[in-house]
Amino acid sequence: MRIGIDLGGTKIEGIVLRNDGEITHKVRIATRSTKYQDILADLCHMVESLQTQAGNHLSVGIGTPGSLSTSGIMKNSNTLAINGKRLLEDIESKLGYVVRLENDANCFALSEACYGSAKSARSVFGVIIGTGCGGGLVVDQKLITGPNSIAGEWGHNCIPANVRTLIGSDRACYCGRSNCIETLLSGRGLSQSYFEATGGELSALEIATSARAGVMSAQECLSIYSDQLARCLATVVNLFDPEIIVLGGGLSNITTLYERVPELLKPHVFTDDMKTKVVAPTFGDASGAIGAACLWEA
Repeated sequence: MRIGIDLGGTKIEGIVLRNDGEITHKVRIATRSTKYQDILADLCHMVESLQTQAGNHLSVGIGTPGSLSTSGIMKNSNTLAINGKRLLEDIESKLGYVVRLENDANCFALSEACYGSAKSARSVFGVIIGTGCGGGLVVDQKLITGPNSIAGEWGHNCIPANVRTLIGSDRACYCGRSNCIETLLSGRGLSQSYFEATGGELSALEIATSARAGVMSAQECLSIYSDQLARCLATVVNLFDPEIIVLGGGLSNITTLYERVPELLKPHVFTDDMKTKVVAPTFGDASGAIGAACLWEA
């Protein structure tokens, strides 16, 4: 068995995962996201609680927003309190043993590749489209992270030129750059697109709900979003050529994406017979914790 912890913007979830993929223990608490010491204390307390419930010492993996720099400092996290902090070093110091830590999008991709919708595939691109926009690459059920620990971070590439013409004004990203893919495809990005088109202010969830109810403006907004998502994903397919793309995050619950995006991808992929599949996740918001546990091999 292995312990997996998922640090999210609103919740911290911890599980004990059996090697057959069954979750034997689960705990979830709200994230106290504004103070680093609160986050550190809650993570360590959750690990210790799960170790006690399991009854013996288990390996621990933790998924977080952002990534660990080569200097050991957290960077690129939209949970801003952990940026610039030595999160892994501090956790290991408090717990007294080695822990593995990875980007939450990587953990999502790993969970779906090991136990979920992409377990039959050799190459997988896991996409997060929710509060942020991230990604993870998995080959033969092993993460590809790269020397800079940023493999799969497609959300902070610039919006492709053939998509940029479809939006209005420049969009500032929390990372300090402008017009990152995240500013378009995240939940906030979808809300901004709706506002630019209609003048109305709706959340991504409200847009999806209105579209299901037959509201034309919401349906048109989601149609444009599907095309934008497909064009941005085409850059990944042309580069990495995964067998399966798994969508995760809150916007992955929009079922029409799985009908529209594969067809919209085809004109922008450098092949005459695209075989890459776009599928829904198996585990929903439990993927992060499962993937974190999978940072240690079964």
